[in-house]
Amino acid sequence: MTDTGNDQRAIRVLVVDDQFLVRGGLVALLRAAPGMEVAGEAVDGAEAVALAAKTHPDVVLMDIRMPGITGIEATERILAAAADPPPRILVLTTFDLDEYVYGALRAGASGFLLKDAGPERLLAAVTAVHRGDALFAPAVTRRLVEAYTRTADGTASGAEPPADLAALTSREVEVVRLVARGLTNAEAADRLFISEATVKTHLNRTMTKLGLASRAQVVVVAYETGLVTPGGSAD
Repeated sequence: MTDTGNDQRAIRVLVVDDQFLVRGGLVALLRAAPGMEVAGEAVDGAEAVALAAKTHPDVVLMDIRMPGITGIEATERILAAAADPPPRILVLTTFDLDEYVYGALRAGASGFLLKDAGPERLLAAVTAVHRGDALFAPAVTRRLVEAYTRTADGTASGAEPPADLAALTSREVEVVRLVARGLTNAEAADRLFISEATVKTHLNRTMTKLGLASRAQVVVVAYETGLVTPGGSAD
């Protein structure tokens, strides 16, 4: 196993992409990066599910559009079968307006990254999702929600009804609203005059109450329920 030099275990990453050159480039980048370790590489969703169960990666770089089992279905299967703690799924996509990305977020992915992101951005993204952050630009998420989840009557199209926020405390609602606006835990803590650890506790309780698997899903639900509306401010 790779030694990071400070007694911290390397982040083990499973790379999933059906394009050989893309997959090979990602693997080479990760192997050259301090603190990273390649747990395996898969050419499709089915192999990704099998390798995730075998290798128990910390993070999965998941191509979203693949023949056969898509990245969405692979994400669902991996998270359903994973032991605790489950791997973080970071979706790789060519398009920032992609209905598949929204589906992956609903399935439990921790965020998404465009394939044309640079090496530093990609490595930072792996580190971010590994430590529990959701990774996506709020503006892009708003466009995804607007474009692919709303029908004329305002309900989520092709999906289950959004979670009922009535179970949340007023403070939990405040935290969800700020996080959905793109604030980090530290920024939300500063805004609410509480500690960052308390913000994390509120988010964890929110996920438990609403039956959600990730911070990304909390953001999606905030938009689906109208708690946060596209174009509004964090105030």
